[in-house]
Amino acid sequence: MSEEIVNRVAQSKLITFDLEDYYPAGKRVILDLKDWLFEGFILREKEFRAYAEEHDWESYKEAYVALNCSTDAIIPGWANMLIASKLEPFAKKVVVGNLEQLETSIYQSVIETIDVSSFADKLVIIKGCSNKPVPANAYVWMTAKLQTVAKSVMYGEACSSVPLFKRK
Repeated sequence: MSEEIVNRVAQSKLITFDLEDYYPAGKRVILDLKDWLFEGFILREKEFRAYAEEHDWESYKEAYVALNCSTDAIIPGWANMLIASKLEPFAKKVVVGNLEQLETSIYQSVIETIDVSSFADKLVIIKGCSNKPVPANAYVWMTAKLQTVAKSVMYGEACSSVPLFKRK
């Protein structure tokens, strides 16, 4: 006699929250300032400003941009500010740093806008695996946000979750 196979995960009251679902579309670009420096190391203000005036800023339309310098040059704060002011009409977001810092900043903005009220008194699993570059900080911030309303917060998959928080 065979017993019916029951999918207990599907019947549970667990809600899966996938940060990958909140990954904003748009190209990510690193603007390396070394190419704007004399010999890749020395910022000459007049030449730097000339590059800024001549550069095709429209090519960054709807992009997320990380300002970076791949050499050990010291970039004064005003230089990043000047570039950011040129990018402002075109880019979705501009940060000083690498692609990971850019993704972290993007996700911080996204998480701030997520309404978690629908997770009130629910059992929530934050899905752990993703195919998109979800930064580690996003998981930390989402855990903190969900724990303000959820009955419990876990990490992983329904079949193998790690408990993180349980309301008493």
